[in-house]
Amino acid sequence: MASSSTFSRALGVAFAALIAGAAPVLAADDPAAIIRIGSLYEPQNLDNTAGAGQGINEAFNDNVYEALYRLNDDGSVAPALAAEHSVSADGLTHTFKLQPNVKFHSGAALTSADVKYSIERVVAEASKSSRKKSLAGIEAIETPDDLTVVIKLKAKSISLPYNLSYVWIVSDKAGDITGKEDGTGPYKLADWKRGSALSLEAFDAYWGAKPANGGATFSYFTDASALNNALLTNAVDVITSVQSPDALALFEDPTAFTIAEGKSTTKEIMAYNDRVAPFNDVKVRKALARAVDKKKLLEAIWGDRGTVLGSFVPPTDPWYEDLTSVDAYDPASAKELLKEAGFEKGFAFTLETPNYDPHPIVAEFLKAELAKVGVTVNIHVITANEWYTKVYQAKDFQATLQEHVNHRDIVFYGNPDFYWGYDNPKVTELINAAETSDTDEEQAAKLREANKLIAEDAASNWLYLYPQLVVSSTKVAHYPVNGLNAQFFLRGITKSE
Repeated sequence: MASSSTFSRALGVAFAALIAGAAPVLAADDPAAIIRIGSLYEPQNLDNTAGAGQGINEAFNDNVYEALYRLNDDGSVAPALAAEHSVSADGLTHTFKLQPNVKFHSGAALTSADVKYSIERVVAEASKSSRKKSLAGIEAIETPDDLTVVIKLKAKSISLPYNLSYVWIVSDKAGDITGKEDGTGPYKLADWKRGSALSLEAFDAYWGAKPANGGATFSYFTDASALNNALLTNAVDVITSVQSPDALALFEDPTAFTIAEGKSTTKEIMAYNDRVAPFNDVKVRKALARAVDKKKLLEAIWGDRGTVLGSFVPPTDPWYEDLTSVDAYDPASAKELLKEAGFEKGFAFTLETPNYDPHPIVAEFLKAELAKVGVTVNIHVITANEWYTKVYQAKDFQATLQEHVNHRDIVFYGNPDFYWGYDNPKVTELINAAETSDTDEEQAAKLREANKLIAEDAASNWLYLYPQLVVSSTKVAHYPVNGLNAQFFLRGITKSE
């Protein structure tokens, strides 16, 4: 039974909605107040340090698991499980006081030992977290009492609170969480039918404000058309990320559907394996960048939505600069560069292409564009799982298509061991130096300089920035629209009758 305060709040919202002429908002404890979400991104497992893919962020970040800090939908960083944070004069010691009276879904109380365990999971040798290197500067973690965590660093880290927003706080007694969970978030796992759906339900003992709904069901689709049809037939309430502008025509009725466009951080790129010929030659990489009409590609995929990119950095990052003039579309120049690199007659390569939209369409466009400068593209279509094992883990590829969703992820170009193998010591030096900056302005200046070098090196072929499109029934409201790092915060979403 709902508490009196919950009932009063729900009654007040419903009354206000009636005055405004809208349908009454369902109370959080109403069985109909479950948010039904349609997605193309099923998690591969339930552990974000075990190669679970972006689907786990969508379902679990800040919903099932919380961190010391939360990356908000507007890009700001705010305290979550960290109640207080202080830094020593030399910047090397960070002390965190935890929120009191926090419980895991198993019923155990949150302690500093759990935080220490959770950070160590991310930086462990076996961890597959993309943020593992960002936390490698931690020298020691101390737990002087149950609610105090002291992190000692090898060097200053201006991004430590930001990087800690990627660290799920997991119970140190949870064990293997690839198929289960034990978080502190407002929702707990109710069920996971692999290949079909994942359900979350409200956690009654949640330490913070209660969510505005009773939970959510994520239904997973492998085909965008089937996903769209699910919303059209009222099988789901919201689609977290529309994959094609053609689909928007299906949802033009404003009385039935809402189309929201947010600020995306999702970059469509053709990444090269910079370790292997011919992609270890900067002239070849620059030639392929100049051979592709990115504006035409973006229009072919997204019409008048989205943004052409000249680097890996989107406009929402503090160190963004428009670098589209670097290696701008110029097929004649591309041919000349290929000639200088010893490929006057061109060459052939295999493009590992994920099998879901829009990658196959992008691959065909690139094949046609590069053929004009004498380069043959052999398209090899692979599944998301194959991409992870073949490209990301084994680094067994020449070039690949991929969408990168992470926020502030220029740091990946400072890691020569990352899957694309880009290795410029000056860039690595700048990225490392930016992390030890005293001010945000100093950090941004160094990363802006690094970004220019990466662009001049044509380290990858950055094609375009996705538009962030969320489509829903008009019965749901207050959902996040930017989806940074593929997050989809549930706690504020309301549903009407």
